[in-house]
Formats: sequence, structure tokens, C-alpha cells
Amino acid sequence: MYMEFLDAGREGLQHMSYWSKDYQSLYDRALSLGYKVGHEGQIGGDRPLRLFRIQKAHPSGTVIEISDISGTKEAFFERIRQAAVDWDGSRPIREVGRR
Repeated sequence: MYMEFLDAGREGLQHMSYWSKDYQSLYDRALSLGYKVGHEGQIGGDRPLRLFRIQKAHPSGTVIEISDISGTKEAFFERIRQAAVDWDGSRPIREVGRR
């Protein structure tokens, strides 16, 4: 989907992501509304991250990603949030890592 976006001469926002703990319901609803899955997958672990990207004809070419936040992604992004809470702008590149 990235290459199609670029090959069409588009620039800018390729996809917008929404996080949900109600992944399957949103997946089923998107299909019932006529959206087509352009990409889907999961990243392993004991609580895998699932995601899908949906698309309908839109002039911008931007697609919507629905990402399951109930798996390992939630903990990872919570660590990022915590690291940013009191950030003063110094050291813009910092390791977050796994815990």
C-alpha cells in the first residue's frame, strides 16, 4: 500500500492509525460498511499485535489503520508515554526498549 501511494505520485499522510481494544468488532463493522482490507497482519508474542488497513476510493489515497492496543502494543506505547511526560526537549533520541 505504501508503494501504491508513492507510485500514484502522492505525498503526505499515507495512513492514519486508530487504536482499539475492540478490534474484532471494528474489523467486522468496516467490512460490513464496504471497506476493503488492503493490508492486515499480526506481530507475534503471547498477546500478538493485530492490525488492518482499510481503504475506500478517496482522492488523497490516505488509508485508515485499526490497531489492536490490547496486546503488547499497549505496554510499549505506555513506556513511550511515560518517557515523554516530563521531557524537557533534551536528548531527542532515547532508547525505550523492552521490559
